[in-house]
Amino acid sequence: MDGSREAPAFPTFREALRVWLRIGLLSFGGPAAQIALMHREVVEERHWISDARFLHALNFCMLLPGPEATQLATYLGWLLHGVKGGVAAGVLFLLPGVAVMMALALVYATLGEVPLVAALFFGLKCAVLVVVIEALLRVAKRALKGAAPWLLAAAAFLALFAFAVPFPVVVLGAALIGYAIPQTFAAGGHGAARPGPPALLDAMLAADPGRAARMAPVARRAGLAALVLWLWPVALLMGGGVFGDIAWFFSKMAVVTFGGAYAVLAYVAQEAVEGYGWLTASEMLAGLGLAETTPGPLILVLQFVGFLAGYRDGGVAGGIAGGLLTVWVTFAPCFAWIFLGAPFVERLHDQPRLKGALAGVTAAVVGVVANLAVWFGLRVAFARVETVGFGPLSLGLPDPASLVPEAVALTLLAALCLFGLKLGLLRTLAVTAAAGFALRMLLGV
Repeated sequence: MDGSREAPAFPTFREALRVWLRIGLLSFGGPAAQIALMHREVVEERHWISDARFLHALNFCMLLPGPEATQLATYLGWLLHGVKGGVAAGVLFLLPGVAVMMALALVYATLGEVPLVAALFFGLKCAVLVVVIEALLRVAKRALKGAAPWLLAAAAFLALFAFAVPFPVVVLGAALIGYAIPQTFAAGGHGAARPGPPALLDAMLAADPGRAARMAPVARRAGLAALVLWLWPVALLMGGGVFGDIAWFFSKMAVVTFGGAYAVLAYVAQEAVEGYGWLTASEMLAGLGLAETTPGPLILVLQFVGFLAGYRDGGVAGGIAGGLLTVWVTFAPCFAWIFLGAPFVERLHDQPRLKGALAGVTAAVVGVVANLAVWFGLRVAFARVETVGFGPLSLGLPDPASLVPEAVALTLLAALCLFGLKLGLLRTLAVTAAAGFALRMLLGV
């Protein structure tokens, strides 16, 4: 062994900025894909953060209202570089998607449908599905050690996929099981240690165990500031016509969206269409389609809704203001929850019962991500998926006649590029996106 080789240096803030921007630009496919991408970038490829700390952070974010992937990026950024790292990670995760959605909403409002965009992103959706499956298998292998975690993951998947159990019930139930019998999850939960040197953050914390405690006061002040910055425009605009309605309605969404975007979209669609009359049902579906095919959290569909609400009240300027206001009141609370809660959660990292509770959540999260992967996969491969009830069962079943052969072919192409040819993430995305665009243009669909 070459003793002169230096150990990798802890990432600088500038290096981290590049990685968070890269993640923001590539964060297609909803929360499962985004979590998979973050795991690949900061755990697998760069070894900045260990599996244990990554999953520990993810467990906490799954318990919070709001988009879990955005909160996970903020938490990981805070772990690496404090408050400025958390703000940078969260903002850069959001910024590309916000910019793209704003541009697409403007095009949609002024010119109508944007088929070229749908064609461009068609192949990306197929590639993202393969990335999700790859990450799911990798995380399950490391996080599920022993029969109990596997059973809990399977139970979480079935509860969500087959019985439509509310997401908070699944996660809190898993936490209670892990808390009650922590020894059962001692071998799993956070996965086996990676062979070789520890992740860079873990090595730094081992050398400086007081680091997280020193970061906590600044984080708490930042969390309180985020609360003020979130609630100030809401109070200022209350009773102020459409913008007051936007501020109030989407602020409510920010505190009740347990389970991510999917858990709240039906309610938002109903209220925005029937309650406020901001847009039509078909426009809501178009916004959801745009959000599913562009980078950033799926909940950016709310930005589309806010844009159309403002556009119909005040033209293009009103639309831009409505979209930005929606983004502000939707995502500012994410920073508050992380900066107020993360220091407390870090102190619990090594307490056996609480560690057992989070290990139980980890097992359930594997089932949650599996459910999201199936949800996403069905909608990539089939044009129509309907929810069918059989007594207590509530299953999302595809219409076999609506199979999209080109989507299946592109998914197989992505699997070949990623698993067989080992092209890596960027080249796999590029190849599949180009093939998807060509197919859609040739077929004229």
